[in-house]
Amino acid sequence: MKLSVIIPCFNAAESIATQLDALANQRWSEPWEVIVSDNGSTDDSMDIVKKYESRLPHLRVVDASERRGRGYARNVAAKVAQGESLAFCDADDEVAPGWVATMGEAVVKYDFVACSIDVYKLSPLWIAKIRKHSQTSGLQTRGAPPSLSHAGGGTLAVKRYLHDKVGGFDESFVRHQDTEYCWKIQLAGAKLRFVPEAVVHVRLRDTLMENYRQAFGWGEYRVLLYKKYMHLGMPKRTLREGIISLMGLVLAFVKGVPKIQGKSDFVRWSWAFGEELGWLKGSIKYGKFRG
Repeated sequence: MKLSVIIPCFNAAESIATQLDALANQRWSEPWEVIVSDNGSTDDSMDIVKKYESRLPHLRVVDASERRGRGYARNVAAKVAQGESLAFCDADDEVAPGWVATMGEAVVKYDFVACSIDVYKLSPLWIAKIRKHSQTSGLQTRGAPPSLSHAGGGTLAVKRYLHDKVGGFDESFVRHQDTEYCWKIQLAGAKLRFVPEAVVHVRLRDTLMENYRQAFGWGEYRVLLYKKYMHLGMPKRTLREGIISLMGLVLAFVKGVPKIQGKSDFVRWSWAFGEELGWLKGSIKYGKFRG
């Protein structure tokens, strides 16, 4: 088996059929499989998956319900995967035509690759315009130490031996586990390559609360990233700087209420506020301060 496509799934009944349809329409001359890693779904997700057994002959479901989290679900599936390489995609996204073949060939050549992200097909236009994704045209570098880059977990493909070498995804990271995964593989000696010809359509969160919660988590676990990789020269940030930034957002909101009239304005503000508040929690929780 050349490639194992791994999909972590938790209560994705509303979206997983879109992803499985996209995979069922993929064509590649090499043998590949799809593994859905059930992270404890309580909806009809697995019933929907079973309907694709005839369209995806090498489709398997594994039980990853013991511990919640995409990293854990991916690791469980990777342990039983038969492929020489692993490719990861998410249950609420959709791989574009040619994704399997392009990623499969690329990971044979480069060992560790990431595809391009499109946010317009599956997301409302208003949120896609706000959350323009940097991985549309290249790898992500925000907050990374010098010479390191990263990519979304559902956009990666890696040689099996590299995944095993670094111990898979670090399950202590609720957020940024894909960033940490990318960094440690690069530190193990494999360069992360961008493959723009392969595209995954990502579904963005489109409510105020969902965006706030995501930003809060990113802010909190960004501190854990700093704690683990600060020796590589990640930029420091003091508690005073963080509090000043947080208070500035509060004042900007109070003064700017008349100007914040639409949901786009609220989402932009709540995202920035969520990141700062999450950073403050993470700084206290982990005893480290950074931006």
